[in-house]
Amino acid sequence: MSTQQIGIWATLGVYLLLIIGVGIWTGRKSKSIADFTVGGRQAGAWLSALSYGTAYFSAVMFVGYAGGTGLSYGLWGVLAGLGNAVFGSYLAWKVLARRTRDVSARLKLKTMPQYFEMRYGSKALKLFTCIVIFIFMVPYSASVYKGLASVAEVLLGVDDTICMIIIAVLAALLLVLGGYLAQARADFVQGIIMMFGVTLLIIFVVRCEKVGGLAGVVEYAKTAEGLPKLGASQWVGLMATVLMTSFGTWGLPQMVQKYFGIKDDKQAKRGILISTVFAVLVAGGGYFIGSLCHRFYTMDEINSFGTPAQDYIVPNMLKDSHLPTVLLGIVLMLLIAASVSTLCSITLTASSTLSMDFIRSIRPMEDKKVRNLTKVLCVLFIIMSYVVANTKTPILDMMSYSWGIISGSFLAPYVLALYYKKLTKGGAWCGVMAGFLTALIPAVSKILTLCGVEAERVVYLSKQGPLFACIAMVLSIALCFIGSALFKSKKDETTQEFFYKAIVEKE
Repeated sequence: MSTQQIGIWATLGVYLLLIIGVGIWTGRKSKSIADFTVGGRQAGAWLSALSYGTAYFSAVMFVGYAGGTGLSYGLWGVLAGLGNAVFGSYLAWKVLARRTRDVSARLKLKTMPQYFEMRYGSKALKLFTCIVIFIFMVPYSASVYKGLASVAEVLLGVDDTICMIIIAVLAALLLVLGGYLAQARADFVQGIIMMFGVTLLIIFVVRCEKVGGLAGVVEYAKTAEGLPKLGASQWVGLMATVLMTSFGTWGLPQMVQKYFGIKDDKQAKRGILISTVFAVLVAGGGYFIGSLCHRFYTMDEINSFGTPAQDYIVPNMLKDSHLPTVLLGIVLMLLIAASVSTLCSITLTASSTLSMDFIRSIRPMEDKKVRNLTKVLCVLFIIMSYVVANTKTPILDMMSYSWGIISGSFLAPYVLALYYKKLTKGGAWCGVMAGFLTALIPAVSKILTLCGVEAERVVYLSKQGPLFACIAMVLSIALCFIGSALFKSKKDETTQEFFYKAIVEKE
């Protein structure tokens, strides 16, 4: 083992001990199921905003999306990071945080399925939501494993299997020890690491020999690779990526439930600025680094990296930037921090919805048993994610299938219900099923290709996850309105009246 690798491992060791310490310390204070899932609704602005940001941005963004957009669009890929900051952070918090926090606190809601049952008076919708969340969160979780594994393989020479096992064990320990509070407080530490690390990373990458400083970036922008002339289909693909990765967060339960844990309206308002600044720095910086890939490599060099090549672009850029040993350790710390935070959020959300909202609906049990069952399901979910991560599926594809299906199904009935009182149970079902079936097309196509189907149309559809995700979200919104006009009942009026008493109209 080289001196550089020893230094990197030492840096990572300090980080791991710090995070495990946070989990043990916080776990002593996690007593109830509410503490475990929403932190007793005592999270302040910084804790909530950084927990939201670290759940949002992981190695999936830094490695898969940054590399993929940089490869296809050059510097235009930075638009994805700016979209994430404006639409996925600022606008999301502005539109959703206060109202969601308010209604969840007043009605004592802990999960998105409970929100749907309370708003639409439909136990069937709650159970369907539980199943979709638990199943289709797995590909997203798997993409987190793959993102970090590719970095460790290139920078440390560590087998990707070993790396995935390490991150799985760390995430499981953090969740089993303390749940939401342990995760949120670890996220606070990890959020600071991410901001500090990305700032240093941008400075050193831009200053490296292959980029040539700011003058080199300007020169790169004048080339066909730096700012390529995009055709209509390329613009559609880029905009689909921007919209899916920005508005897609509006319907993801692990993001929505961050609002549930906010202490009060004042903290919700403060969180808007904090989450936006974090997103501009982390997402903007991450995509910017990936957009410089053609400054480093020719297409022949990129194609020689591995399969899929786009997942190895950023790791090789970091390797060839000749970063100082300590900074490499910080970068790996940054990626582990981001990945563990995202993995914990996904795992806790999927497992708690299955235990509290599905299993408990079938077989009533005490809070303590539900809490313990949730911990067991967290471990099971992590193992399932590890298995899926070992398939040869690009990071970007796995994430788009998951985000597309979940947000395509649930964004419309969740967001519209906060503002539109006439939305009915029938309308919600129309929107959910329209989004679900539309976004399912690329995922099913991918499964067919893994089973040996090589038809050109099927292969093409399997790569259109972001586009179908956007179509699903728009179609779901339209069907919610149309379905609400067509399907009405007196029960809708009762549930609407009860639900909207919990929302403070005054802004």
